[in-house]
Amino acid sequence: MMPMSAELPDPVSGAGEAFVGMDEGVDEVDDVDPAAIESVPATREVPPSPEDAKKAERLILGPVEPIVIEQYRKLVVSLSQMEVERESRIVMVASAMAGEGKSLTAANLALTLSASFRRQVLLIDADLRRPTIHTVLQIPNGSGLHEALMSPEPQRPSLVQYSPTLTVLTAGQANGDPMALLTSDRMRAILEQAGAKFEWVVIDTPPAGLLPDANVLAEMVDLILLVIAAGSTPFPTVRRAVDALDAKRIAGVVLNRVAAIPSSTYHGYYDYARAAR
Repeated sequence: MMPMSAELPDPVSGAGEAFVGMDEGVDEVDDVDPAAIESVPATREVPPSPEDAKKAERLILGPVEPIVIEQYRKLVVSLSQMEVERESRIVMVASAMAGEGKSLTAANLALTLSASFRRQVLLIDADLRRPTIHTVLQIPNGSGLHEALMSPEPQRPSLVQYSPTLTVLTAGQANGDPMALLTSDRMRAILEQAGAKFEWVVIDTPPAGLLPDANVLAEMVDLILLVIAAGSTPFPTVRRAVDALDAKRIAGVVLNRVAAIPSSTYHGYYDYARAAR
């Protein structure tokens, strides 16, 4: 499998701090790729966007640093190559714990695929316990995946057209234990139909190290991106998440919140590119 890299914002400040000190956190890509999870290709370590938390929470369509956009585009290029090599088009974005930037990563990945690469993309919020995508994108969350799965008769899910190339299936008014819904034939049928209609399907899921939901969905997708918060996610937690998921489907590890590199280099690159047009 092809290693991936991405420059990811830090969407949540302070989340997961309670785990710090329980075990040494993952600080470098090499920490993520020991023999225990040797089947998972590691990415290169990637710096976060600006330290300003408010800036970091913004989507790539907003005034983010150029390095953020560049790293998401690199990630999409790797995914596109996998699409050609393995006919992969349904990707699940997972994390070991809550608060590692998974939902914002999924949203920005979908935005990059749809806006920068002009692909027809469906973004699904499959976190039926604590849905976030509608908050990140600031869109309604009325009827969504939950209602489509709960309907007595098969029905077409209610979709939100975020842009001409990005469609969103929110979680809907989820409540209770969603395991029976996520393991249903209807859930599998929804993903199969989505894969046939859209060029890419990006799925946001609950933390794989805490809940079994993502583990169930892993069997229905083509590949998985595992988002890890550098310096705060203990390695044993990462290992449990990898063990819980189908390691063969994990296409790469996105290491989030690594020490920053000077953005002036990227500003200079983009200034040069604009001048050359």
